[in-house]
This record gives sequence, structure tokens and C-alpha cells, in this order.
Amino acid sequence: MDALVARLFEKLKDKGCMIATAESCTGGLIAAHITEIAGSSAYFDRGFVTYSNDAKTRQLGVPAALIEAHGAVSAEVAEAMAQGALEHSEADIAIAVTGIAGPTGGTPQKPVGLVYIGIATWDGAKAHEHHYTGGRTSIRQQTVTHALEYAIKALS
Repeated sequence: MDALVARLFEKLKDKGCMIATAESCTGGLIAAHITEIAGSSAYFDRGFVTYSNDAKTRQLGVPAALIEAHGAVSAEVAEAMAQGALEHSEADIAIAVTGIAGPTGGTPQKPVGLVYIGIATWDGAKAHEHHYTGGRTSIRQQTVTHALEYAIKALS
């Protein structure tokens, strides 16, 4: 994971950018990995842990109607979370994640392991859908890895 964060920092440094995170199912794990590297304050602006729907609305400005229409675990909400993190920070790029890490909480329509990863820049936001397998810890770690990879790609 440190190698991914180092690659992300290199891209952020090259572009002169800062990053912010908005996390639900990972509960701050992305921010924790980013801040494990010395010097992270040069590239990491802030992290939002918005586990509840209310937090998504109050801290990130995600419309309650959007959550009601699509559910908290949706591409639309992931994009809105990423955009909200960007708008409520000094960052140039934001990562957002929302999903069902399990072991409970899944439904046939939205099973355990369903995760949406949103990436936002000032050019717009995009969400990526993933269906992970494994236990809660594995799902969360896979989410962190892919979120960092998407941020690196967005900066390339």
C-alpha cells in the first residue's frame, strides 16, 4: 500500500495538487493510509468520514433526495460525495467511497461487497462500481487499493 501512496504523492507533487477523501464503508482507512507516509501534509488536505446518511448530507452537501432516490450505496451518491469533498476542502481532486463491507447489510439488489468509488476533479466526477468478495477487512482493503489507483489514473 505504501508504494501506491508514494505513486499518488508523486502525481500530486508533479501536478501541484492536494487531495481530499470522503469515506463511508472504509471509515477513514484511505486517509489513514495516505497519512502514514511522512510529508503527507504537503498533498493531503482533509478527510471526511461520512458513515451515516445525515453526515453525507451535512458534511458533504449530498442532497437527501439523491440518497432517497438511489440509496446511499450508488454511483450517484459516490459522485456527489466526491464532488462535495472537493467543494468543502482546498483539494484539487477527491476520492469518495460508499459500499457494503458486510458481513451484514446486503440485499439481493445490493449485496455485500458492492462498492462505488467516486473520483472528482474540477472537470467533473465519475464513479466506478465494484463487486468484491471476501470478509469485511478484505473488502475494505480492496476498496482502498482501487481508490488510490483511480486517483493516480485521474492525475495521469
